[in-house]
This record gives sequence, C-alpha cells and structure tokens, in this order.
Amino acid sequence: QVQLVESGGGLVQAGGSLRLSCAASGRTFSGYGMGWFRQAPGKEREFVAAITWSGRSTYYADSVKGRFTISRDNAKNTVYLQMNNLKPEDTAVYYCAIASPLRVGSRIEFDYDYWGQGTQVTVSS
Repeated sequence: QVQLVESGGGLVQAGGSLRLSCAASGRTFSGYGMGWFRQAPGKEREFVAAITWSGRSTYYADSVKGRFTISRDNAKNTVYLQMNNLKPEDTAVYYCAIASPLRVGSRIEFDYDYWGQGTQVTVSS
C-alpha cells in the first residue's frame, strides 16, 4: 500500500515562503514522476508542478512559474515544493501525487494514481 504524506503547510503573509514536503512509504517512488496539485475553496483541483523521476525535467503552471520550485530526493523518497513570493491566490490545500507510468509531467489529475491527504496553505494579504 502506497502512502503519501504532505507536510509544511501553514499560514504565511503575502511575499513569504513555505516549503512543502511529501514523503512516500510502502514503495520507492524512484522511477516514477511526481506532481503537486492544489485546490482552493469552491474551485477544482489544479496542476501546480511536476517532476520526472530523475529530477532533470520539471513542469510548472504559468501561475507559479518563477516563484515555485519542485525537487525530489529519491534516497529519502521525498518530493518538495519550495514556494516563494506567495500571494493570497495561492491559498489552497496542496496535494502531492505519483504519476502513472508514461504520464510523467502531465497536468491532468487523472494521470496520477496515488494521492496524499493534502496540506493547507493560507496566504494572508
């Protein structure tokens, strides 16, 4: 059974930074792409960032490009999302997920097989 556990969320002022972590257990995720998604109240879940298993290629939503950085440490079975210059519109529950094979880098949530429970990020103005 695969488990993904996100952490690092919290309340931060606009312009601040947070670093989210997603730890996987039950299997190694080396060899699989990973992604971060978010869901704001009353909105659909949306793509934020994705990374290949090697970490060499990354993908970002236009809304976070230049502010967020996705990375991974396969030895620790952990993927990270460094979020800088946060804005109130970044407020959401953030989820990490493991991509289906051959769907690495996808921006579509249905291309991801396993999901964490989410961590809340709140950015105050």
